[in-house]
Amino acid sequence: MPIRLGVVDGQTLTRYGLRELVSQLSDIEIVAECQSSAEARDMVDAARPDVVTIDVVLPDGDGLELARELRDHYEDLGVVILTSLQEDDVLFRALESGVSAFVAKTAPLAELIGAIRHAAVAASSFTASGLAAAVARRRAMQDRLALSPREREVLRLLNNGLSIPAIAVEMFISVSTAKTYVARLYEKLGATNRAQALMTAMHHGLIQYQEDLGPPAPPSCHGHSRAKVGSRLGVMQSLVLVDRNPG
Repeated sequence: MPIRLGVVDGQTLTRYGLRELVSQLSDIEIVAECQSSAEARDMVDAARPDVVTIDVVLPDGDGLELARELRDHYEDLGVVILTSLQEDDVLFRALESGVSAFVAKTAPLAELIGAIRHAAVAASSFTASGLAAAVARRRAMQDRLALSPREREVLRLLNNGLSIPAIAVEMFISVSTAKTYVARLYEKLGATNRAQALMTAMHHGLIQYQEDLGPPAPPSCHGHSRAKVGSRLGVMQSLVLVDRNPG
């Protein structure tokens, strides 16, 4: 049986290119396609694809949020992020979202086909050709920033929305000392305010994206939860298992 593929992409040219590519393959067939997150949910329910490709940027929202939602509801669905955004933090967000593969739109066609085949047989296993290099760059930046345990605690509390006086109470230090820690943290991150500091810290993996999403979602009927999916980041950063020729 061919792999049943669904396509979620706001770019007509990309959808056309995927149709042309898949038409040359005997083991993959496109069973549905759409342009938006809202359409994607109905598409998956109706067509029941084995794998979906999703762009990060969709006309009505964030493709990675859609990917996380689909993973929460369809444990065996293969999810391939196909995007023109190749920044390291986008790749790590994809990993945290529980997708099966991350492929740049500039990648060789063989890489995309391999990712789709991989997703069809190993939906919960992540593959990306640039993951090892991205992990190395992130670790190098974290080593360069060299936050102390106290500074990491301040960063966590800032991310939780605490004011400087509240941080002082939480850490059992004076307000003056708390201000010093915050100022030192901003200096290391090259930031002038809380928003800049948190965005930079998120970009370099010092805080995780799911921390900004509120409490973890309850497990779905398939037993998946955001906490379970998000935990893959720590595992992958420790093991760095990259399948460069999946399928």
